[in-house]
Amino acid sequence: MSATPPPALRPYLTARHDLLWDEADAFAAEYIAPCAVRMEAAPGNVERKVAELMAARGWFAITVPAAFGGLDAGHVAKTILIHRIARVSAAAAAILQATLIPVGALLHFATYKQKAEWLPQVADGSTLLTIAATEPLTGGHLGGIQTSAEHAGSEWVITGSKIHIGNSHLAGAHLVIARAAEPGVRASHALTAFMVEADRPGLSIPDHRPGLGLHGFSAGRLDLDHVRIPAENVVGDIGQGLSVAQSSSILYGRPNLAAVSLGVHEAVIDTTTARLKSRPRYQGTLSDLPVLRDRVGDMEARWRASRILAYQAVHLLDQGLPCDADLINAKYLGHQWAVQSAQDSMELHGAQALEHDYVLQRLWRDIQHTYPPAGTGEVQRIGLAASALDEDHIQWSERLAAEAAWAQPDPTAA
Repeated sequence: MSATPPPALRPYLTARHDLLWDEADAFAAEYIAPCAVRMEAAPGNVERKVAELMAARGWFAITVPAAFGGLDAGHVAKTILIHRIARVSAAAAAILQATLIPVGALLHFATYKQKAEWLPQVADGSTLLTIAATEPLTGGHLGGIQTSAEHAGSEWVITGSKIHIGNSHLAGAHLVIARAAEPGVRASHALTAFMVEADRPGLSIPDHRPGLGLHGFSAGRLDLDHVRIPAENVVGDIGQGLSVAQSSSILYGRPNLAAVSLGVHEAVIDTTTARLKSRPRYQGTLSDLPVLRDRVGDMEARWRASRILAYQAVHLLDQGLPCDADLINAKYLGHQWAVQSAQDSMELHGAQALEHDYVLQRLWRDIQHTYPPAGTGEVQRIGLAASALDEDHIQWSERLAAEAAWAQPDPTAA
């Protein structure tokens, strides 16, 4: 497929986006492609070089204002980066998108002082971040969080465990969601967000264990044993942790994963069509057979629909328009359609798909990883149902359109 932005995306792209598209493609071809081979060959290793390369370009701060060293390029630009990198390596794209989620939380909920402390470190690549909400017993059910935070004078003491934490072995700090209220208090008032530096005594990270796919990407466990942090590390108000986690999931997590799915989906179609066009059959190639063209046509339809959903949603977000349901839908259908196309591709390849070093196996394994994060399909459908039923619920895209919605103002401003 052409590396040039397609005409279908013209309503959402500016000249700056076009340049970023070209830059991302060139970067992925020159740097990510060789790393992807190494990452796949050594799934037990945590990939660090890719993170360093992206950090050098400031991409972890793609949505961060220039005042804090960021590129201030918005959500469409973020989607371009993740999408184009995921075409070559979903694991590399996962490294990028995982830090962008806690960055979003800081942008919307941190004080000016906290932003001035943390965001420049992200922008210059010296500190990557995670968001740590998921737990061993309750999974992504935020209301069931058991990690506790107890107030002790001018400090907080945090105890508990978190799992499936993206960039767990790369991050210099973790945005931990913990229960800071007595048992029985509803999650909407019980949870609080805390910045926890990776070198705090009592914080430990077990050795990396590779997953089904995304080889090289670290999504591990954090164990916190009476970790003491200062009160100034609280992000947002005490009791506002559920809002921090939910808004970050909707405004960053879901569109990020839609972009990863889109990149993998595109790579699946590229791989499939290349195979069918090069495989002789009868007086032509496999691509000439109507029964196979029918399958490819279905794959193309799904991919084109996914592309519009992904880019339209983040375009609305950049415009400050209500679009929570669109962001949810882009993640939900983007994953579902990509999985369906990956399975079709496996079948169209026949036995070749079963060869362990064939690229399609990596794509099939990687796409499985965009289902659970930021809510499973059931979670997405519940959110979409609430929109269909016109129920009264927080519209995070509208409420947090202005960065200063929750943050304290710049004390240096006139």
